[in-house]
Amino acid sequence: MNKIWLVIQREYLSRVKKKSFLLATLLTPLIFPAIMAIFIWIAVEEKENQALRIIEVVDENDLFFLESSEQYAFSFSSRSVDEAKDMVKNGDRYGFLYIPKINLEKPEGITYYGEENPNMNLISYLRSSLKKKIEDQRLFESGIDPEILSQIRTSVDVKAITLDEGGGERVSDATVNYAIGFIAGILIYMFIFIYGNQIMQGVIEEKSSRIVEILVSSLRPFQLMMGKIVGIAGVGLTQLLIWIVLIGTLTTLVTGILGMQMPQQQAMELAQGEMTQAVPDTEMGEILAVINGIDFVTLVASFVFYFLGGYLLYGALFAGIGSAVEAPSDAQQFMLPVTIPLIVAYMGLFVFVLQDPNSTTSFWLSIIPFTSPIAMMGRISYGVPFWELGLSMGLLVLGFLGTTWLAAKIYRIGILMHGTKPSYKTLWRWIKSSY
Repeated sequence: MNKIWLVIQREYLSRVKKKSFLLATLLTPLIFPAIMAIFIWIAVEEKENQALRIIEVVDENDLFFLESSEQYAFSFSSRSVDEAKDMVKNGDRYGFLYIPKINLEKPEGITYYGEENPNMNLISYLRSSLKKKIEDQRLFESGIDPEILSQIRTSVDVKAITLDEGGGERVSDATVNYAIGFIAGILIYMFIFIYGNQIMQGVIEEKSSRIVEILVSSLRPFQLMMGKIVGIAGVGLTQLLIWIVLIGTLTTLVTGILGMQMPQQQAMELAQGEMTQAVPDTEMGEILAVINGIDFVTLVASFVFYFLGGYLLYGALFAGIGSAVEAPSDAQQFMLPVTIPLIVAYMGLFVFVLQDPNSTTSFWLSIIPFTSPIAMMGRISYGVPFWELGLSMGLLVLGFLGTTWLAAKIYRIGILMHGTKPSYKTLWRWIKSSY
């Protein structure tokens, strides 16, 4: 155990002390907000400096009037189609919308002409505007006043309440749960790939430089593999914790500068009765109720567990692959069986888990060890029965032990093999070997 600890220290300190680690750890929480701020600034500048685009409209029905927007203005005329096309070609108009005589029950033939391919916003705006005008006209011809109908239409908001087994109630919001599951699942997916590849690259480098032969002379291959896996796991966990602290600190500073309060502060004031009774009826009150309904202790604890469990499970496989090859290019043939479960979990997160976290497919994705780190984090914010969470965690631990045993079989032979390119048949022979 002492030798494994020494390897853990070596792997951890050798990476944490690198300037690249410090730069990535400190700058990453700043890079993404900075990029988003730049994009928003560019979008605002483009919107302010963009010239108004005039679209010529020829309506043979004399029924449709399209309202101009900040970006597009509509000019109506009785010109011919060819004349309107010439205006576009000469640069007098940005585009040309032709509305021929149409049947309101089945409108066809409406065409937009332009020298540039129209963007999605323009086509969506034209479709929605024309759709509303046609519906209003059909209502009018049916003897129904569209204004009366619009007054009758009412928006309905449905509040979601989750009943606990103990009889308690908590407010939930599908959008918030979706966002939490999305972010947590993607983070685990990224960390498994990033740090799993670091293990594989490190093993390949040590093997190709023959450093591993010196290390193996003083400790067992299994001890070396476990020390490397756990050491890099510590690096990933350290980086994650620093990001959480930095992001939390930056968020507090920004909200303080802007004169706003953190949701946690407002929730505490609400709980202590310092806010008026009218607050819960407001939009902010609903947001605070949703935040109070989230079990952050279970969420954070589960994230740390599945982050480490998923990494350790796949990290052992990456270490086994790295020990079997001598160059990263040789590892590609063995990466497919390892990456397929990760891709299945990634796609299942969007197709099944976030859409219906209680479906049978979502359940099995969150139970099977190879997919549970990503899938279960997609479900956890919606609320998962304790027995399902316990079963998933137990199977993940067993899965890690199984992949470690499997990888150790490959590692102890492959780490000292040189000059050969192993195949799947060779790996299987190493796994079956008893020495």
